[in-house]
Amino acid sequence: MGRVNMTDALVVDTEAETWRCRGCDGELVDASENYKEGCLVAERDPTEVHDPVVDSEYNFAPDPEWCRIVEFYCPHCGRMIENEYLPPGHPITDDIEVDLDSLDAEATE
Repeated sequence: MGRVNMTDALVVDTEAETWRCRGCDGELVDASENYKEGCLVAERDPTEVHDPVVDSEYNFAPDPEWCRIVEFYCPHCGRMIENEYLPPGHPITDDIEVDLDSLDAEATE
């Protein structure tokens, strides 16, 4: 089958069994692993991203004591692959698991 577009930033190469960047085709990590493990990671304070809507204790901006923004970038071209909002200390999520055998079977039908 070759390559399957999984998101606007990710491709899975079924022959090499790897995650790849859709922007530069750079290899990220083995397809059996979490693609985020092959990315550059930046953790950002939510107050850098979200300006307070009102000048008050409750201002609609995420509280950095309760929320962190984690960004994942291609290590080859710098394209943003994904981002997620997590509580501090929460492990990185594994949001896509690929069944390579099923992808190959669909391609041969």
